[in-house]
Amino acid sequence: MNGKPIVHVVDDDADFRKSVSRLLHLSGFETAQYASAGQLLEQFDPDAPGCVLLDLDMPQLNGLQLQARLTELDAPLPIVFLTGRGTIPASVRAIKAGAEDFLCKPITKQQLIEAVERAIARNQKAREVRAKADEFHARFESLTPREKQVYERVITGKLNKQIAYELSTTERTIKAHRHNVMAKFQARSVLELVWMSERVTTLNSPQTGPSASTL
Repeated sequence: MNGKPIVHVVDDDADFRKSVSRLLHLSGFETAQYASAGQLLEQFDPDAPGCVLLDLDMPQLNGLQLQARLTELDAPLPIVFLTGRGTIPASVRAIKAGAEDFLCKPITKQQLIEAVERAIARNQKAREVRAKADEFHARFESLTPREKQVYERVITGKLNKQIAYELSTTERTIKAHRHNVMAKFQARSVLELVWMSERVTTLNSPQTGPSASTL
């Protein structure tokens, strides 16, 4: 989680963009300004923490189209729409596509700050989940092919003798593999190993072995 969160303000109205950025800055947020959706796509770092404060109606690439583009790029920045020409269909579409909030101008300072805080908090949580998932999959990939076979059976509750029978080897050998699996995952018990497996999320990483569900 390196770096202070940045609020990316995207609006083709220069005066509004500057005034909102100034308000956010005075409230303790780091901001970056973009006059168009294309400018954001060219300049921002999707791996840095923060959120996007996005206008709906902009030339060339509008807010909803930018939202779709960011989804395609797997950019995990929550979006808060802030527009003066919002419609119910547009707001429904934005929220269904994962927007954090959909605000219509004019709004109060408190409404804006609260929406941005929620978006940044969600981004922080998502980054924590991704870090945990990456760590889990790194540990899984450190297993040997045989250890992966043992792992898959251990998390289903099978005993050493059952695993040994299925893999046509000795119970002693399975015990050794099982010990290696537990050590590489830094799991103190089978229950903890199962918990780690069930809690981790694969995000967009290929599911090469471990069962996973979203946090």
